[in-house]
Amino acid sequence: MRITVLGSAAGGGFPQWNCNCRLCAGHRAGTLRAAARTQSSIFVRADDAADGILFNASPDILQQVKANAAVLQPGRGLRDTAIAGVVLIDGQVDHATGLLMLRERGRPLPLWCTDPVAEDLTTGNPILRVLGHYCGVERHRIALDGHAFEVPGVPGLQLQAIPLQSKAAPYSPHRDAPAPGDNIGITVTDLASGRRLFYAPGLGAIEPAVFDAMRAADAVMVDGTFWTDDEMIALGLSRKSARDIGHLPQSGPGGMIEWLARLPTSTRRWLIHVNNTNPILDEDSAERAALTRAGIGVAEDGLEIHV
Repeated sequence: MRITVLGSAAGGGFPQWNCNCRLCAGHRAGTLRAAARTQSSIFVRADDAADGILFNASPDILQQVKANAAVLQPGRGLRDTAIAGVVLIDGQVDHATGLLMLRERGRPLPLWCTDPVAEDLTTGNPILRVLGHYCGVERHRIALDGHAFEVPGVPGLQLQAIPLQSKAAPYSPHRDAPAPGDNIGITVTDLASGRRLFYAPGLGAIEPAVFDAMRAADAVMVDGTFWTDDEMIALGLSRKSARDIGHLPQSGPGGMIEWLARLPTSTRRWLIHVNNTNPILDEDSAERAALTRAGIGVAEDGLEIHV
């Protein structure tokens, strides 16, 4: 299968529009070696297929389509797209509001999401109701029992979801009472080769079933939001830790680096959904060097991966 990273940043992108932290200010001044990033999303298709699956629809989707026109705009007709369907990992602003930008579709948008996410996007942030006044939505339920499913029009790929510990969006009716399915990880299997990708851009804790899914994959692309648990607190930007808002930090005891080190040596590893405050964005930083030594890549917009 082929994976195109459309966006690799957390909410707000990088540099964030109103942020003057060392990283954002350094990027604007041209004194920092770091790539600009839009908000996280990937596009996955089988090796010999033109059409594929959009995982998350970020607010930057139009910019991402333009930047990846060779992949996403095959130009087979007056109106065309390679996006056969959309799969939502969660209902957060940075992963769902781009659905509104797809409203010109001439028929209902095929959308896969869990019941809690569908509830959030019809109540707290009624995107799906708004789309009903435009193209409409053909919503498909993602089950949490491990049942495999496929997206019509995308031959050769099979998906399985697993619930994750994380947080629902702030506008969710159950923000403070987490429900299974607020956030999921997805295993994508290429049926021809048997090779697997595990994708989880929001991950608050790694439970045994989650680690089993990671260990069974040939490639993992997981939460890279924060380097330290107190990153936002130390900068005076929040009173909440990374874990408080549903993200496992990379460093420290029990952090993402330790978990990724336990995977088979053949597993390819990337971090995605990187916050604008995370020092791994600085390509010359000690933190980036630590990831390189650990064999962990940092996803960038436009990255093409063949699994």
